[in-house]
Amino acid sequence: MGSVIYLDHAATSWPKPPEVVEAMKRAMEVAGANPGRGSHRMALNASRVLYNTRRALAQLFNVNNPNDIVLTGNTTEALNLAIKGFLREGDHVIATMVEHNSARRPLEYLKRTIGIKVDYVPVTMNGQVDLKEVEGLFNHQTRLVVCNHSSNLLGSILPIKNIGELAASHGAILLVDAAQSAGMLSIDVEEMKIGMLAFPGHKGLLGPQGTGGLYISPDIDVEPLMHGGTGSQSEAIDQPSVRPDRYEAGTPNVVGYAGLDAGVRKVLEWTPEYIYRHEWELTQRMMEGLASVRGMKMLGPELGEPRTGIVSFVVENRDASELAFKLDREYGIAVRAGFHCTPLAHMSAGTENTGAVRASVGIWTSKEDVDIMVEALAKIQA
Repeated sequence: MGSVIYLDHAATSWPKPPEVVEAMKRAMEVAGANPGRGSHRMALNASRVLYNTRRALAQLFNVNNPNDIVLTGNTTEALNLAIKGFLREGDHVIATMVEHNSARRPLEYLKRTIGIKVDYVPVTMNGQVDLKEVEGLFNHQTRLVVCNHSSNLLGSILPIKNIGELAASHGAILLVDAAQSAGMLSIDVEEMKIGMLAFPGHKGLLGPQGTGGLYISPDIDVEPLMHGGTGSQSEAIDQPSVRPDRYEAGTPNVVGYAGLDAGVRKVLEWTPEYIYRHEWELTQRMMEGLASVRGMKMLGPELGEPRTGIVSFVVENRDASELAFKLDREYGIAVRAGFHCTPLAHMSAGTENTGAVRASVGIWTSKEDVDIMVEALAKIQA
């Protein structure tokens, strides 16, 4: 494979820091056993990998007890665990029009199968919610508020702290989808009143694919998504009650979590504030350049406003997939085209029939990368 300008960080960050690769290699060599299933050195090393990963994540998200962080395979698994394990027949849920299918589909499944009720808060074309509209949807059956911290299409950032306070005042729990914000925006589960936080390991936390997690407040009871071997309380017929074993049945991805631990520590070293600033400046540069491209329409917040490292756009009389294909094959630029698993956000942006091209930057993206993409689009449209 030749050189590539990688602008698909919203899907998976790439490349990974050298520390992540080294940590995974070392784990394969010295911790390649099952944690919690034995007392030999390799098994203990594997257990240590998982605990160290939880500790790093707890530091990043201000979680008091690392054992309240469940390690999952991705954000989708985390959201399914949170939604299916918490909601009961008759519960009412408030979500938003920028939810990813990872949240929307489990909600619609429970709506169809056990009769939960779901209201989706409208968002503006730029991806913002009106807090008064959020508050107006609460009723005595509202048990959960599901909120995407940042839209994976629009890059807009929702006011999580305000929504958390609203949820708490109505006796509801806030579940945050941090797929586009973990590692890039400061997240404090205590200050923001977040009851559950679902996050990926392979995006802003710079870890490998197949890693993610769910923080569950100690005040919340969630039923396990899977049942099986945990290496603890093996004599019991039921799933263990102790965390995190209760939610982590089966052999875990120790090598992957070793990489995640290294990725999170790199984020802590750089700080989310620094990473956000770097990505925000690149998006502003990209938007300024794209504004001169013929037929260009950009989605999400206006120039100068807060956004994560995402710039989605449509070009008049151009198919989004064709445009992404040209960027890849003719210019070596990797972007994403289509509907991005978020049809509600496309409805809000008015692109439900066309889809969009999404360019997303990361910590390794340079100004030159951005300029080359803008120049390529200008040539395509010339």
